[in-house]
Amino acid sequence: MSEWTLEGRSCRPPWLFLCVLGIIGLLLVLVSWLAWWVPSVGFGNIHPALSRWFGILLGSIVLVVLLALGQLGLTLFSGRDLFFSVHLRGLAIRYLLPAVIFVGRCFGADRDALQRSFITVNNQLIRGRKLQVPASQAVILLPHCVQLHDCAVKVTGDIEKCLRCGKCDIGDLAELAQSRGVTIAVATGGTLARKILMETRPRFVLAVACERDLTAGIRDAYPLPVYGVFNRRPQGPCYNTEIDLAEVEAALDAHVLSDSVDH
Repeated sequence: MSEWTLEGRSCRPPWLFLCVLGIIGLLLVLVSWLAWWVPSVGFGNIHPALSRWFGILLGSIVLVVLLALGQLGLTLFSGRDLFFSVHLRGLAIRYLLPAVIFVGRCFGADRDALQRSFITVNNQLIRGRKLQVPASQAVILLPHCVQLHDCAVKVTGDIEKCLRCGKCDIGDLAELAQSRGVTIAVATGGTLARKILMETRPRFVLAVACERDLTAGIRDAYPLPVYGVFNRRPQGPCYNTEIDLAEVEAALDAHVLSDSVDH
């Protein structure tokens, strides 16, 4: 998938997610028409106006849903905080993602590609809010697989144990977080990640993981804004994964302020 530029930054376009959303919109119109037409025959026998009022009610519901989908698309393309963008993120996470995954899979789309597109949508919506929080209220969450598999020093629970040998990305990320004053932690799974968030109670989370774990984490943590960064897996899944440090830095630049700055 080609790169997309938003506000001077390169990012992956959410075309797949938006295309499936378009299909869902068309299916919604078709199903709604059938839902109106079939019972309207019976309604006409009860009262001549009942079919019309049922059609107005059903059409209003469909119109609201289509307007919400259209606004979601405008927010993504404009990169601006349009009306109800916070609620749009909730709509996308709670309802549209399962529908997009289901419909997309029915049309043969790859699940990872759908999840990757969804995470791009999620990140775009967070960017659109222009969210910025103090460093003390931000957390970086890393997967344990980013640490060298045969490293003798396990940093889960305390990343400061890292010896900064440079054989994996843990040391550079720990240095980056320390220089910014941001809490950083390594989680072995969703349970530990939730525990870390409960203890730190951040207002912004930068999470690094694979498509599946990021999608699950974003849904679990909602309404907390979780910005997703994909890890690289040159040696396969969950083994000596790598992180694009520049992408992490760019996300921190956009959303995390120095604690010395007033808000």
